[in-house]
This record gives sequence, C-alpha cells and structure tokens, in this order.
Amino acid sequence: MILLLTAHCAAAALAVPVVRRWGPRGVLLTALAPLAVLAWLVVQWASGTAGSDGSALRESVPWIPDLGVELALRLDPLSAIMVLVVAGVGALVLAYSSGYFAGDSQAGTRQRTVPLLVAFCAVMLVLVLADDLVLLYVAWELTTVLSWLLIGGDGRSRAARYAASQALVVTTAGGLAMLVGIVILAVTTGTTSISGLLADPPAAGGATTAAAVLLLAGAVTKSALLPTTAWLPGAMVAPTPISAYLHAAAMVKAGVYLIARFGPVFTEVPAWRWTIVVLGGATMVVGAWRALRQHDLKLLLAHGTVSELGFIALLVGAGGRTGAIAGTGLLLAHAMFKSCLFMVVGAIDHGAHTRDLRKLSGLARRAPALLVASVLAAGSMAGFPPLLGFITHEAAFEGFVAGGGWPPGASAGADLFVLVVLLVGSVLTAAYSARFVWGAFATRELPEGAPDPDAFHAPSAVMVLPLLVAAGGGLFTGLFPGPVDGVVAAATAGYPAGEEGYYLALWHGVTPTLALSGVALGLGAVLFAARARVEVVQRRLDVPALAALTGGRLQDRARGWIDAAAASTTLVYQRGSLPQYVLTAAAVLVLGPGSALVVATATGAWPAVWRWWDEPVQAALVVVALGTAVATAASRNRRAAFVMAGVSGYAVAGLFVVAGAPDVALTQALVESVTLAAAVLVLRGLPPTFEPSPDSLVNGPKPWLRAVLAVSAGAVASLLAAVALGAREAVPASVDFARLAKQLGYGENVVNVTLVDLRAWDTFGEITVLTVAATGVASLVFLRHRTGRAPRMRSGAGPGPSGSPAATRPTGATTVASTWRSSQDFAPGPDAAPSTRWLPAVKTLAPARRSLLLEIVVRLVFGTVLVLSVYLLFAGHNLPGGGFAAGLVTGLALFLRYLAGGRYELGEAARVDVGVLLGSGLLIAAASAGVPLLLGGQATQTADTYLHVPLLGEVHLVSSLAFDVGVYLVVVGTVLDVLRSLGAGIDAQQEEIEADPAAVHDQEDGDDDGEPGPDEMPGPGTEADGAAPVDLATADAEDAEETDPAGVEGVGGRGGDPAGAGAR
Repeated sequence: MILLLTAHCAAAALAVPVVRRWGPRGVLLTALAPLAVLAWLVVQWASGTAGSDGSALRESVPWIPDLGVELALRLDPLSAIMVLVVAGVGALVLAYSSGYFAGDSQAGTRQRTVPLLVAFCAVMLVLVLADDLVLLYVAWELTTVLSWLLIGGDGRSRAARYAASQALVVTTAGGLAMLVGIVILAVTTGTTSISGLLADPPAAGGATTAAAVLLLAGAVTKSALLPTTAWLPGAMVAPTPISAYLHAAAMVKAGVYLIARFGPVFTEVPAWRWTIVVLGGATMVVGAWRALRQHDLKLLLAHGTVSELGFIALLVGAGGRTGAIAGTGLLLAHAMFKSCLFMVVGAIDHGAHTRDLRKLSGLARRAPALLVASVLAAGSMAGFPPLLGFITHEAAFEGFVAGGGWPPGASAGADLFVLVVLLVGSVLTAAYSARFVWGAFATRELPEGAPDPDAFHAPSAVMVLPLLVAAGGGLFTGLFPGPVDGVVAAATAGYPAGEEGYYLALWHGVTPTLALSGVALGLGAVLFAARARVEVVQRRLDVPALAALTGGRLQDRARGWIDAAAASTTLVYQRGSLPQYVLTAAAVLVLGPGSALVVATATGAWPAVWRWWDEPVQAALVVVALGTAVATAASRNRRAAFVMAGVSGYAVAGLFVVAGAPDVALTQALVESVTLAAAVLVLRGLPPTFEPSPDSLVNGPKPWLRAVLAVSAGAVASLLAAVALGAREAVPASVDFARLAKQLGYGENVVNVTLVDLRAWDTFGEITVLTVAATGVASLVFLRHRTGRAPRMRSGAGPGPSGSPAATRPTGATTVASTWRSSQDFAPGPDAAPSTRWLPAVKTLAPARRSLLLEIVVRLVFGTVLVLSVYLLFAGHNLPGGGFAAGLVTGLALFLRYLAGGRYELGEAARVDVGVLLGSGLLIAAASAGVPLLLGGQATQTADTYLHVPLLGEVHLVSSLAFDVGVYLVVVGTVLDVLRSLGAGIDAQQEEIEADPAAVHDQEDGDDDGEPGPDEMPGPGTEADGAAPVDLATADAEDAEETDPAGVEGVGGRGGDPAGAGAR
C-alpha cells in the first residue's frame, strides 16, 4: 500500500508535464493512476482481504517512534468502500475532464486543475487508509489545502477567491478542533493507532466526551453539516469536474467517513450520538428544502449534496447497526448518482452555455444519453426501485421502524422523531430529484434572451461514457446487491446489532418500510406537481432565521470582525518604524521573562555562586564589546556606527576563542566580516549621518526611555540565561555530544558534526531561511525584473568607441571597448604567446575608482583565499571549519574581486546563476539527508568509508560531507546574491541616474512627457536596446583610457536591458 500510494503521488507530479505535452490525451493518461488503485483493490478482494469476512491488510513504517506514531495504512472493509469511491469516481472524473477541458482555450485550466485532482485523489486515499491518528490529520489538512487551490482556480475571479477562502477558513477551524481531540484521545488512551482504538475503545468519561465532540467538529465542517453548510454551495464556482469529485466522492465524504470510522468507538457517548442525529436531521431537511427552490442546476445539486450528507451522517452516527448499514450503503450510492449528475450538468453547461433551468428546453431529444443517465441517477437519489438508492432508503426506514438504528436500549422513544425527519427529507429529496430531470430536459417556452436550443452541441463520447458508467453502477448494484451487502455488513460489524440482523436486498416483502418508501415517492411527486404553489410558499417562508441556519452570515460577520481587529492592531503595532518594532520586542522581553526573574528571586532559584570570568582577558573583551556597543548606539555617523558594531562582534569572537571554541569564533569573525562588507555596500546609498524623523521626535519614545529599555532587555536576557543554567537539574543533552559526534558522526569537531548530523534538520531549516533572505534582499533592489547572474562582459564583438568618460555618457547609448591584455603589452616580439588577462573588467572603471595596490593584492590573495575555503570545507569535520565558514570565506573572496574590478568583475569571477547555487545547495542537502532512508537507515544518518588516494594516502570520507557541500553552496549563493543586489544592482541604478536623469524621472512620474521610459524599452536583440557587446578582442593602447560600461548583460534586467534599466 505504501508503495502504491507513493506511486500515485509521483503520478500527480508527472501529471504536470504529461498534461502540458499531450493535452486532453494526457488527461486520459492521468486516469491510469486511480485505475491502478482500483485494480489493486480488486486483487485484494479476490484474495479475501477486506471483504465480507472482515479481514484487513496493514502496513506500517515507524515515523515518530518516541511518540508511537507510525506511517500506518490499513485496508479493512470500510476503507475498501472508501477506496472504491475515491479511486472509482476519480478515474471517471479524470476521463470526463479530458473532454471537458478540451481545446486550446482550456489549456491553462487543464494544466492547473488535472494535476491537483490527481494529487487530491492520492491524499484522499491516504486519509481513508490511515491507521494512525496523526497521519489521518496530516492527510485531512492536505485535502483542505488542495481544495482551496482547486476552488480558487487561477485566482483571477473574486468570487472564486472568496469561496475558496471561506471553505479554507471553515474546514481549517474544524481541523484545529479535531487536532485537539486527537491529542486528548492519544493522551487518554496512550495510542494513536485507529485499529487499536477500535479494538479497545476508551472508557466513558469527560476526556472521552471532549475528544468525541472535538473530532465531531472536524467532521461537521468537512461534510458541511449545519451550521457550516454555506461553504459548499459557494464552492460551486469551481469547474464542474472539481465539483463532481470533491463534492460527490472525495472531500465532503471525509467527514461522514470519520463519523463512520469512530462511530463504534463513541457509541456509548451521548454527546456524540445526539449531536450527530440533531445536526444530521436538520441538515437533511434544510438542505433539501433549499435545493427545491434553486434554478441553477449546479446549486440544486449542491444543496442536495448538503441534504444527503446530513442523511448519511445521521444514519452512521445514531449508533445502531441497521442504520449504519443504510448509511454506509448510501455513502456508496451517493458517490455514484451525485458524481453522475454533476457531470451531466457540466455537459449541459458545455453545450448550452447555461445551467439555468428556466433557459433550457428540449434537451431530451438532443442529448438522450444525458437523459438516460439523469433518470437513473436522480431515481437512485430519490429512492426509486430497483436502484441502490432505493435499497439504502428502505434500510434507513427499517432501522428506525424496528429500532435497529440505535444501540440496544438507547433509542429512548426517539424513533418516531427520526422517522418523521427521514420521511420529510425523503419527500423533499424526491421532489428536487424530479425538478432536476424536468428542469434539465423538459420542453418549455423560453424567455426572451435565452440561448437558442438548436445551438446546443452534444457532448463528446469521452464526456458521456463516464457519467453512463456512474449511473449504470447504481442500477447494477441495485439489481445485484449481494456483493455490496457483504462488504457493508463487514464494514459495520463494529456497531452493536439488534435482535435480528439486517441485510441489503431489493425485496424484503410487503413491509412498513416499503410503505414508507412509497409514501415518500408519492408525496414527492405531489410536491413536484404543485411546484408553482411550493415556490410561492417558499418565498413567504424565506425568513432570515432560515438563511442564518447555514452559518453563511455568521461566517461573514466573524471574518469581518477578525479583519477589523487585525487592521486596528496593525495600525497600532505595524507602523513601518523599525525602532518601534525593536522597542516593542524589548518591552515584551522585559515584562515577560523579567517577571519570571522576579519570581525566581522570591523562590530562591538564583545561582548560589556567581563566576564572572575564567580569565582576566575575558573581562577586557567584555569591556570592549560593551563599550563599542554603547558607541554604536550613541554615534550619529553611519560608517562609524557600523565599524563599532563590527568591533563589538569581533570582541565576542575573542570571547569564544578564550572559551576554547575556535570553530564558533571563526564563524563569528567571518559573519562580522561579511556583515561589514554588506554594510559598506548599503551605506553608499544612505546619508552619512543619522537624522531622526519628525514623527519619532513628536510621537516616538524619548531617548532616555529607549536607553532604559535597551539596557533592561540586555540585562534580563543575560540574567535569564544565568538563572536557567543555574536552575537546571537534569543532565544537559550536550554532555554526550562529544561522544555522539565520534560515534554517530565519525568526526571530532563537535560543532560541525552537530550541524551536519546530530541536528541536521535544524541546519537545513537555517539554510532555507538564508535562501529566502537572499531572495528578499534581491527583491528590494530588483522590483521588476531580475536575472540570476551578475553582469558580464561579452567577447568576440567588434571594437567600440572609447575615450569619453563613462560617467558623462548615457548608459547603454554606446558600446564598450574593453580588452584582454595580451603578452605583447609586456614582452616584445611577434612570437610572444598570448596570455589571459586577470581582472579584465577593471578597464570598465573610471581611473579615479581604480586602485593599483588593491588590484595587485587581490591578484595575489584571491586564489589563496579560495584554496583556504576548500580546506575549511573538507577539514571542518575534524578541525575548525565546515561548509558555513568555507562559504563565508568564498564570499569574502568574491567581495574582493568586486571591490577591485566593479560589477562586471563580479560577473567574470562568478559565472553561475545564483538561483542554481541556492537551489543546488538545498537539493544536495535534502538528498544527503533523505538517501539513508532509501537504504534502510534513518534520515540524516551518517556513514563513513576509507579510500586510498595516490599522493594523499588513506582518506577518511563521511557521507555528511555532502550535506556540508550543500550548506557551502547555499552560503556562497547568499553572499553572491547580496553582492549582486546591493553591489552590482545599485551600481547599475546609480550609473543610469547619472547618465540620464530624465529617463528616471519618466519612470517615476509615469512617463508624462510621452517619451519611453526604461520599462518601455524594446526587448533584447533589437536595435533599440542600445546594448552592444563589450569588445574583448582589441587591446587598449592606453591604460588610463576609460570605457563606457554599457551594453553588457544588465543587472536585474533581461539580456540587453540597458544597464539594468528594468532593475529598479
């Protein structure tokens, strides 16, 4: 099962390229995934598993062993019925979608929707097969997310966005309540195994009742029972295939499945039973009543679905076995007839371009196949013999006529009440079923402006065949109910049985239940015949209280209250002032943990002995760190403030050195260096001094208050750490790190082994944050367009003009003549061998910006620094270093190249896409963590080996080195992205401003003068680009001659976007 579901998830991923490549034929191919599941289910039934004998198949893999949580799947009769529903209807809907989404105009919707449907099918299969509460909850929430994506579509429709968010909010709220119930149940029983709970139900009590009610909250919201029904009719804005699957066989069935699954567990919990009976009965009647007044065929089915879900929930939740048999059989019947009817509506809408029954006429003779399918499906929905719906309706009446709908001794005289509810709901169901068939296919006089009936185009065979199969399934199982009865009886074996067992059959003789079925159909026919009068009565009874029952208005008001509260809170606390944010955080720190320190003082939890330092040099370093921190806060000069902050950081690194942590000290010093480098880049675009804003002078905290909060926050943080360490009673886990580093990580550098092995998942999260941060920094600079590479010079072009200063010429207006130096510049003779010039891009800098000393130093140390970074990477497992430190060293080397040669030199030094670096690093780190799972080990588990390398001798290799390489690539990519954004990107923008202030004015003012601004420039490759390539073939005659750095690959722009014009 695990392998099968994994393959199904892979099919969902493969559906994207398959549908894109083969279109509608690719959609048909995606139906093979649920068909494979159906074939597997048939094989299991043939072998006797999950059949009428009640046997089960279980597979499990440890997931969270310490909590007893497993990736456990179990196929029993109930889950087999749900697998049949989910996979069977899924295959039909996917085949139907190949015709529904045919045509080039549907390509975008097809490519977005079909893979999500396949994924939804896979997640639903996990949900119904899950034998662990935690796995069930994960699949439950995944269905919520996927339904949000499916209902919302491409996000362009406001109605779709609203419906998707409404469904998301309602079902997520129920899911959170369900999560609390799962936790209570797991803590109370000591297990998360569902089969274990079924075998040994928890004893009745307050905790069990609370868990039952909270689980029921999740089921109620998922299956749209009152008072949460409003989201399901609203979700009808989604394309019909989505409705046919999610709202007939998949998402809404999850709630009633949960009730059926845990019904035997909570049979003796009155709150569970009576809540379901009341809400289910009310939902059945209200939903059917509202369906009877709909003119939109799809909305009619939506409200009918609400009614049917209430019907099923009542039957499986009442607690008796006969009712459970009826409800489980109806669950199967509903999937067939409702999916068929939704697909019929889609075919009608596809051909007539309307779903309004008032604008439809004569479809019976134009689409006889749709008529046949609709009659069969609507007949099953109404409970008309010899269809499966009739058999389940009769079983439902039998359950409460003979008392088999309740647990023994639990009916308490309520049979008559439930029978009345079932009869009223069945009458209304028969009436709206007839209304559907009449409204869709009858011939009537159409109002003015209605579509021409003759313009109706019949649906394709690939759309008709699936709905005929679904309708035929209801007829076949009605005529031959034996197999269904066997599986349903086994699925409901956990319910307490009455005196006589009940079975599903087409004919039980002349019984009171048969009479009730006849009465329901007869009264339904009368109600339909008097539809005009019924509509009048409905309009008169359309009171706000009835609409309020669905919860739509309450949900809207609640969302409005939440939005208003969020807006007012945002206005107070999110005012765009960074100092205010820092002060708020500091105040919370002082008031919260500070109060804990006061309590510690009262309880005597302070350390008995205070050791201020181990070495006198530590006190000196603390003085330096504190003094420079105070100087940073007091400085009005930005450059001085950054320098003082850096010195404070280096002092902290010195403390690490004295404490015997060279690895941490190295990382701290490198981080401070990179931070100073980034500060140098940022400061170029900022004023030299801090100028307080007028708002801070008037409304902001006074300087003395800021100082008090800052000192208090620092003191509280320090004292809290000291008190926490002094109050520790248990032995810290870090005591064993040195032993575990050698035993599990095969390394002696405890810090690095911890990062790449013992706590590798934490490190993976951190490098993911680094990737996001790098992307965010780049987004601040490149607001419109960005590329992954720094600008580079192009070789092979012809010479361009030179001699005029770059700063005085419009960027992108001329070509650049920049050269590689050949050996003839240094060695005479025609036979002198050419050599590649190092730092070639320095020729693009103005003489005033060049530093010969810096260029020579960079030439000498760049290679050495890179070699050092490689050494740190490979030596970090046993010596100070590691991927993080090595990546920072490489980043500093690239920063030196940028300082020496400018933005084009950065491009020449790093000719790789930043996104490739970041993505490759994450991929390598994730792969190195996941590969051990495929080999039978645990995630992030380290293996080692010894290799004999010539010249080097025996080399000890560990698998976690791959994880370190991933960290290294992410860190290098982050630093390079910062350099490319804050360095090369800002350079390009400044050059553009200096070259053509008018163009910038056009862009900022919306091009009021009618001249094209930078964003209106033609694309790359056109003459209007003004972006000729840099010539690297011709040598400059004079070293001081300045060239125009135009026409190279723009920073943040695409291709020849002039000097990154589109970068801002």
